[in-house]
Amino acid sequence: MSGKTAYLRLLVHAQAMALSPWLYAKCAFWRLTGKRLRARLRLAPILGSTPHAYNLWQALRENERDTPEEMGSARLIALVEDGDGTEATLESLRQAGIEAQIIAHDADAALRALSNEQGELWVMPLASGDRVNPRAGKIYRNTADAAPQSGCLIYADDDLIDRKGQRKAPHFKPDWNSELFQYHDYLTGAAIVRAGLRVEPGDDWARALIEHGISTTRELGGEVIHCPTVLHHRRKRPEPRVPTAHPKPGSPLPSVSVLVPTRDRVDLLRTCLEGLARTDYPQSTEIIVIDNGSTDPETRDYLASLDPDFARVLRDDRDFNFSALNNRAAVEAKGELLCFLNNDIQIADPRWLKAMAAQAIRPEVGAVGAQLLYPDGRIQHAGVVTGIGGAAAHAHRLLRPKDLGYFQRHNLPQFASAVTAACMVVSRHKFDAVGGYDEDKFAVSFNDVDLCLRLRAKGWHNLYEPRAQLVHHESVSRGRDLDPVGSARQRREVEALQERWGTQLVMSEEIGERPAHDPFHHPELSPYSEQFVLRL
Repeated sequence: MSGKTAYLRLLVHAQAMALSPWLYAKCAFWRLTGKRLRARLRLAPILGSTPHAYNLWQALRENERDTPEEMGSARLIALVEDGDGTEATLESLRQAGIEAQIIAHDADAALRALSNEQGELWVMPLASGDRVNPRAGKIYRNTADAAPQSGCLIYADDDLIDRKGQRKAPHFKPDWNSELFQYHDYLTGAAIVRAGLRVEPGDDWARALIEHGISTTRELGGEVIHCPTVLHHRRKRPEPRVPTAHPKPGSPLPSVSVLVPTRDRVDLLRTCLEGLARTDYPQSTEIIVIDNGSTDPETRDYLASLDPDFARVLRDDRDFNFSALNNRAAVEAKGELLCFLNNDIQIADPRWLKAMAAQAIRPEVGAVGAQLLYPDGRIQHAGVVTGIGGAAAHAHRLLRPKDLGYFQRHNLPQFASAVTAACMVVSRHKFDAVGGYDEDKFAVSFNDVDLCLRLRAKGWHNLYEPRAQLVHHESVSRGRDLDPVGSARQRREVEALQERWGTQLVMSEEIGERPAHDPFHHPELSPYSEQFVLRL
């Protein structure tokens, strides 16, 4: 270890101790007593977000990825807008072995000329002042050589660079996420496009090239290719645009069956059902309350008093099995959409179901999940990332909606590997196509994750919709499985998830890695943190 790296390590740890000295001491104790996973899960968000974390990451991690020895054969030309900082851009391209052409005034003419070139050609639109990594030429060319003819766009990760050459704010991007791209252009200025430039670029010619590459790839049935390496150092980049209007359905909204499992805790159920009564939905909404063995007299009286035209009570006294309870209710439900809703959900916005249903009826979408908040206003669920802690975890947990977070990801509609069934909407025919929930392997935990991953395996995208926002009093009615029986059951379900979907972590002294990559996360983000922080 170099002296600089050792110094940075000490500096990052010192900052972590200053941010949370009590937690840091507790994590150190857990590590000394052999509870290393617990220590990593609690400490990773602090270490990965300290001011000097990216400097340490550069020292420790950036050169671990081998640069190809041979330069690929694909021809690559950078198109650089003329302006302040152009010389620095051209120098970085020279060091990377990439041809450059300055676009001064007439971008149309330059693009038309390139479209007539013979042979394989890729173009890289760059803003003046941006720089490329010295490895960019080799990595891009080798990736282009391996790309199928249907792959017309390749993009890489990036960071920001100041006038002194200091790098900061890395963006470790997800694999191609067309839903997220509608609200955050994370490609323009950090990508190469296969030539064939029949576009009308106008003023925003760089964005036009990117959209051309996306549309051509889609028409050819290919995939936009992600090169998960920081190859671009930028002076500025497009900002996320948080949507304010609710999504508009492309066709009339269908009927919905809302399935609400419950046991006792009439206070929670009453709040949930009162919210459903206020819900604004244009079609018929069937509510099925699944009474899983309530014994509290007040609860039973309340259930008996429900108007059957408003909510139907389905009694099921078997031992709690979330999957089995919902599977049985789904068979009896009449709606074209199924909405799985916990009894500890509190509904404030009456438009929530419209927002989720508008997404669930899209032919390419599987399950749709909402943004769920704790009662104190912090985020409890903003999509699910697989592999966190060796299983799966809720993304962006404990952020507040107004926080910037990780490039506003918690506030942007996007595809996700999974969403929680605490509030989930899915088409009945898609739910049936994958056989519903797995009652045998996932009675209590990870049944929603497993369902979503099976939907993905069938070709449907699961979608996180933050414009549907509800409050979730997490696990209030059931409690947590801290007893030996519950802990053993939880361990079995973790092992089942690992066996079926490869979410387990490979532990090492220095770092932890997961062999199964969540395409909407990133290998350089910590697999020990629900918040998107650097892996150190």
